[in-house]
Amino acid sequence: MIEPLPLVSSLSPSVLTFLDTKLHTADDLVEASRLVSELQNDCHLLDQNLADLNQKLGSCLFAYSAHSEQVGVLFNNINAKLNSFQSSISDGEEGKQKERSETFLGKELPALAREVARVETVRVYAETALKLDSLVGDIEDAVSSSVNRNLRKQTSAQNSEVGVHFAAINALKLAEDVLSNVSKTRPQWSRLISAVDHRVDRALAILRPQTIADYRSLLTSLNWPPPLSTLNPSNLEEKRSSESTNPLFTMHGDLKKQYCDGFLALCKLQELQTQRKSRQLQGHEGEFNLHQPLWAIEELVNPISIASQRHFAKWVDKPELIFALVYKITRDYVDYMDELLQPLVDEAMLSGYSCREEWISAMVTSLSTYMAKELFPVYINQLYEENRSQAKVFWLHFIDLMISFDKKVKTLVAQSGITLSVDEDDNMQKISSLSVFCDRPDWLDLWAEIELSDAIDKLTPEIEDEKKWSTEVKESALVLGSEAYRSPAISSAFLRRLSSIIERCKSIPSVQLRSRFIRLAGAPIIHRFLDFILLKCQEAEGLTALTDDDALIKVTKSINGSRYFESVLKEWCEEVFFLEMGLDGEDNSGGIIDEEIHKLERFRTEWVEKLSTVVFRGFDASSHEYIKNKKQWMEKTEEGWAVSKSFIGALDYLQAKMSILEINLNKMDFVAVWRSLASAIDSLFFNGIFMSNAKFNDRGVERLDNDLMVLFGVFKSWCLRPEGFFPKSSEGLKLLKMEDKHIRGGLEGSERWIAMNMIRHLTVTEVERILKSRVYSN
Repeated sequence: MIEPLPLVSSLSPSVLTFLDTKLHTADDLVEASRLVSELQNDCHLLDQNLADLNQKLGSCLFAYSAHSEQVGVLFNNINAKLNSFQSSISDGEEGKQKERSETFLGKELPALAREVARVETVRVYAETALKLDSLVGDIEDAVSSSVNRNLRKQTSAQNSEVGVHFAAINALKLAEDVLSNVSKTRPQWSRLISAVDHRVDRALAILRPQTIADYRSLLTSLNWPPPLSTLNPSNLEEKRSSESTNPLFTMHGDLKKQYCDGFLALCKLQELQTQRKSRQLQGHEGEFNLHQPLWAIEELVNPISIASQRHFAKWVDKPELIFALVYKITRDYVDYMDELLQPLVDEAMLSGYSCREEWISAMVTSLSTYMAKELFPVYINQLYEENRSQAKVFWLHFIDLMISFDKKVKTLVAQSGITLSVDEDDNMQKISSLSVFCDRPDWLDLWAEIELSDAIDKLTPEIEDEKKWSTEVKESALVLGSEAYRSPAISSAFLRRLSSIIERCKSIPSVQLRSRFIRLAGAPIIHRFLDFILLKCQEAEGLTALTDDDALIKVTKSINGSRYFESVLKEWCEEVFFLEMGLDGEDNSGGIIDEEIHKLERFRTEWVEKLSTVVFRGFDASSHEYIKNKKQWMEKTEEGWAVSKSFIGALDYLQAKMSILEINLNKMDFVAVWRSLASAIDSLFFNGIFMSNAKFNDRGVERLDNDLMVLFGVFKSWCLRPEGFFPKSSEGLKLLKMEDKHIRGGLEGSERWIAMNMIRHLTVTEVERILKSRVYSN
C-alpha cells in the first residue's frame, strides 16, 4: 500500500525550501533516489553523533552524582548533629542546657560552620572542575577534528576549517574566562589551574601552527605576495596605482570572506594568548612587555621580505635602491591595512594594535634584519681594507640614507590621524632602521668614531686658517644675540660640526644610545676646541707674558670663543633632547655635557683673572713711585696740575689697556675684568697710601682727592658710581676730609661713631690710623 503524500500546509518552510531547491524541475525526479540515500546517511551520522553526546553526558552525570552523594552524606551528618543538639537542649535541666548551649556556641558551632564552608568549597570545586574538563574536552575535540581533516586531506571548503578553528577559539575563550575568575577568587586552587593550563598549552601547540598554516594557504590562493619584478632602479619612485596588483584589493566573494575569517581567527588566537600570559604573570615581580608583533601582519610581510631580498642582493653597492624599494612597498599597501584589516583587529578585541603601525613596523624590522645580516658586515669589512677613506664616506652616506628613510616612515605613521607614542624608545625602535644599533652597540661605537674623524678632518683646514681666529662671528642661528660675544669664526665652525653630529644622533631610537653617541662623538669635539683655545692663550702668554697688546687680543678672542661656545651649549641643554639624556644617566646628577661646560667656565674664569692680573701688574709698576712718595702729601700742590705728575703715567697705562680690552673682549667678561681690577687697585691704594703711616695736610688731602677722582673717572664709563667699587679708598678719603671737631669719637675707637658715619668697610684700628695721619692746620 502506497502511503499518501503529506499536505503541503503540514510541511515546515525549511522543508519546502529544501524541496524547491533539490526538485526544481522534472528532470530532478530522476535523482530522487540518490537524494533519499544521502539524507538517510546524514540522518545516520547525526544519530551516531547524538548517541556519542548522550554517552558523554551520561559519564558527566555519573561523575556529578558521585560528588552529589558525598555532599548528601555530609549534609545528613550535619542534620543529625543538629537534631541531636536540639533534643539534648529540650530534655536536659536548665543549668545543663545553658552549659551545653555555651559549649555549642563556643566550640561546636564554629566547627559546624567550617564544615559547611568546606562542603560548599568542595561543591564549587567539583562544579568548576567539571566545567573546565568539559571546555578543555571541547577544545581538544576541535583541535583533533582539525588535525584529522588535514591528515585525510579532505577537499572540504576552507571555511569549514576556519569554522573548526573558531569553535576551538570560542572554547578557549570560555575556559580562559573561568581560569581568570578562579585565579582571582580561588588562588589556592593552583594545581587545578596548572593542570588545565597544561592541557590547553598542548592544544595550543597544535592549534596555532595549524591556524597559521591555513592562513598561509589562504595567502597562497590569493597569489600573495604581489609581483615585485616590475620594480627596478628606473621606476622605483614612480607613482603607479597598486590596486591592480594588490591581492588584498582584488579579492571578492567567498575568497574575501575566507581570508577575513582566517585573519580574524589568527587575531583572536593572539588575543587569547596575550590574555593567558597576562594572567600567568600576575603576582610576579618586574615589568613584562606582552606586546608582540601582530601574527597576521607578520605572515603578510615575510613572503614580501623573501621576495625583496632577491633584489637586495644585486644592490649591495647601491643601498639607496634598497631603501627606495622598501619604502615604496610600505607606502603602497599601508592604506589597505587601515581600511580592510583594522576593523578585523578591533573585532578580535586586540587592544593597543594598529594595523598601519604593525605593517610599517614589520617592514622596517625585516629591512633592519637584512641589513644586520648582509649589509653591515660587508661595509665594516671595507673599513679595514686599503681604501679606508672611501669606505668611511660610503658608511656615512649609508647612515644618511637610514636617517632619511626613518623620517619618511614616521610620516607614514603620522598620516593615520591618530597620535601614536612614537617618542618612546620601544615604539621608536619598531619603526626605525637605526634600531640595528640597539642590538649591536659596538657598531654604534664604530659609527661615532667615523663621525668624529670626519668632523675633525673637515675642521682641520679651518683651524689652520688664522683668519678664522681673528674674524668675529657676524650672524649665527645657533644662539640669539651672538654678536654680543665677539666670538671668532672658529667657534662657529666647531659648533656647526657639533650640531650636525647631534642632529644625526637624534634619529637613534634609544635615549641610552644617544647619550653614548654624544659622549663618543660630540664631547671630544668640545675637548678639541678647548685644547686649541688653551694652546692659543698659552702661546700668547709664553711669548710676551701678555704685556704686548697683540697677545692681549689673542687671549680675548679665545675667551670670547669660550663664552660663545658655553652659551650655545647651555641653550642646547635646556632642550628636551638633552634633558632626557641627563635623566637617563646613572646618577641623574646633571646634563650629558655638564662636565664640558664646567671646563669651559673654568678656562674662561682663569684667563679673565689673568687679564685682570696682567693689567694690575702694569698699573702697579707705573704707579710705584707715586705710591711710595709719602712726602708729597705734606707738600704744596703744583700750580696748573689737577692730578699728580707721577700718577699720570699709571692712568695713561690703565686707560690704554682697558680700551683694548673693552674693544676686543665680550661685555660679560669685560665687566669681570674691570671689577676685579678695581678691587685690586683699591687694596693697592689703601695699603700703599692710607696705611703707610704717611701724614696728610689740607693740600695733601686735596691732592689725593683729585687723584682718586681722576682714577674713578676712568671706571665711570662702565658704572654710575665707580667709587662704590673702591670702598676702602673712598671711606679712607672720607675720614681724611672730616673736620677736627667731628673726629673725636673715631680717635677713641667708638664703634657707634663708626656706624653713625656710615663707615662699613674699615675696622676700628684702620679708622684710628687714618684719623691720626691727618694733620690739621691751626
